Amino acid sequence: MAQLKLNMTTTTLYIKNMVCPRCIMAVKDVFGKLGLDIVNIKLGEVIISNDRENINYEQLKAELEQLGFELLEDSKAKIIEKIKTLIIDMVHYAKDETPKINLSEYISREIGKDYNYLSNMFSDLENITIEKFIILQKIEKVKELLIYGELTLSEIAFQLNYSSTAHISKQFKQVTGFTPSEFRKLKQRNRRTLDNMV
Repeated sequence: MAQLKLNMTTTTLYIKNMVCPRCIMAVKDVFGKLGLDIVNIKLGEVIISNDRENINYEQLKAELEQLGFELLEDSKAKIIEKIKTLIIDMVHYAKDETPKINLSEYISREIGKDYNYLSNMFSDLENITIEKFIILQKIEKVKELLIYGELTLSEIAFQLNYSSTAHISKQFKQVTGFTPSEFRKLKQRNRRTLDNMV
């Protein structure tokens, strides 16, 4: 029996507004009703023995919301999507006349949370840092601009806020395996969709 518990897969869910023992009982009832086996429960946290794939998140969320609780995993996912959207907008859709801004300050201000908190959450959930995600987005933009062939590498570096053409070239080679000039000569120039960077 002990061996079975050691090999058991568990999932930890975080729930907002669990503030008292009655909240614990109410949440316990919801999980029981949905056939989710609780291993441990405390204020704000429930550990269940079910695999993530076997959880109907929409139904669980709806049942919890009826009682005034909120499944925080969805909130974190929304924050992650907001971070990605802000980065994509700044890298791919900012106008040339937009003043160059510090992305970490911008992200923190737009979401209303400390950047270190956001950065740690992003890394934990996406297995990539915000900085690496920004670099991947910038490299995709560089690819796009290289394919269009309308700007010099120096102009691209300036547009994307790189300190020099050497910096953009080094980063481009690290990510793609090609220098920008080698990439321009390729017949098959692979680009990735913006929502598929991780």
